[in-house]
Amino acid sequence: MTTPAAGLSGNQRRKMKSASRLYAVQALFQMEHSSQTLDAVRLEFLDHRFGAVYEGIEMQEGDGDHFTRVLEDAVNYQAPIDQMTDRALVAKWPIARIDPTLRALFRAAGAELRDAQTPPKVVISEYVDVAKAFFPEGREGNFVNAVLDHMAREARPEAF
Repeated sequence: MTTPAAGLSGNQRRKMKSASRLYAVQALFQMEHSSQTLDAVRLEFLDHRFGAVYEGIEMQEGDGDHFTRVLEDAVNYQAPIDQMTDRALVAKWPIARIDPTLRALFRAAGAELRDAQTPPKVVISEYVDVAKAFFPEGREGNFVNAVLDHMAREARPEAF
């Protein structure tokens, strides 16, 4: 799927990329809990979730290309991303023990950190916002910030 970027403002493109990150975390969570394939979940999100209306509220349209790239990279590079996440976590809390939503978030963010297209500080900020969307009352945003900062410094030390 190609995202029609022509005619969109920079702000609208940023919102679409942000939405695609949230959708990628949801898709990775869904794949882990349902044993659905990457292709099945990707198509479900692209065809039915982006811009869908739930209880009268229209969801943000996502950037399909960005969503697909993050999702595919998170799946294809899951083992090294999980190892990088484990190194960023406290020794007694390996990735297998953390909340499955956070696990999906770290995998999506790790996929973006492996790719030099987006500056690490932007990746960190965006996924901290995703964490706050899923956990609005908790301290997960601070936790995600600390873990992603560690991961970013490992994945892209030249950016710091």
